[in-house]
Amino acid sequence: MQTDRTKRVQAAANLSFGFNLAQTGLKLLGALLTGSVSLLSEALHSVSDVISSFVSLVSVRAAAAPPDDEHPYGHGKIDTLAGLSEAIILFIFALYTAVMAVIHFFERPVIGKLDWGIVIVTACASIGFLVMRHVAKVGNETESFALKSNAQHIQVDIITTIGVIAALVVTKLTNWPYADPLFALLLSVWLGYSSVKMIHSAFDQVIDSHIDEEELELIQGILANEPELISYHKLRTRHSGEQHFVEMHIVVPRIWTVVQAHDLADRIEKRIETELAPCICTIHVDPDSEIPGNDTGD
Repeated sequence: MQTDRTKRVQAAANLSFGFNLAQTGLKLLGALLTGSVSLLSEALHSVSDVISSFVSLVSVRAAAAPPDDEHPYGHGKIDTLAGLSEAIILFIFALYTAVMAVIHFFERPVIGKLDWGIVIVTACASIGFLVMRHVAKVGNETESFALKSNAQHIQVDIITTIGVIAALVVTKLTNWPYADPLFALLLSVWLGYSSVKMIHSAFDQVIDSHIDEEELELIQGILANEPELISYHKLRTRHSGEQHFVEMHIVVPRIWTVVQAHDLADRIEKRIETELAPCICTIHVDPDSEIPGNDTGD
């Protein structure tokens, strides 16, 4: 049975895919009508977005599968790997755009029917802004890395589309032949920068980097508000898709009963899992006599 989160993520992924498919067709039509290299590059960029949206659409369904015997920690990493693949696709496209722009600096292509091109890309940018806001909102609320990455794709697409509008307007007003390839080159630099940031973020999750500093501070605040807790150590955290995993050792008085120690550990686990939901927290209990110095920290 699908959860509410899964339904929201899949609906947002479907919307993103449908939008990218529609705008790709429009931009390819605009590039054919005008002969603009910046618009052609933007159309090819949208082709990469279609591929990314499709990957996101498939991955969020696969990542939502519950844990099984072979994957006891679930399938959340599929979501992260999808985001990484999308970022790599965007980086490759940025390189291709740069090469195309340099080539067209020497070819001086003839550009026509600029009004049609301006209308098409303006419509794509306007609708894209609405789609991006919705996908980003759902991605943040559900902690779906694939949706976050997809929203970034759309955001970058809007910015590059605005650049194309500027290139077409400048070309129309000045008839300067280098305006179009110059804007295409600038767009490729922006795409490359954005893709590198996305690759870095996804790679951090793949290699199990710790959760955000704000979330770590939240955990530390919960522990600090437990007066019966002597100390804690071996605090380890990671992400798997939207799922948080938290592990630690806590130190309790050696004279405590098993029931007392269990109740404290259980209370801390539930508070952390509630504050960082979705989260799985696992706590090991140590008596104070076994931890010289009772050091507190990671």
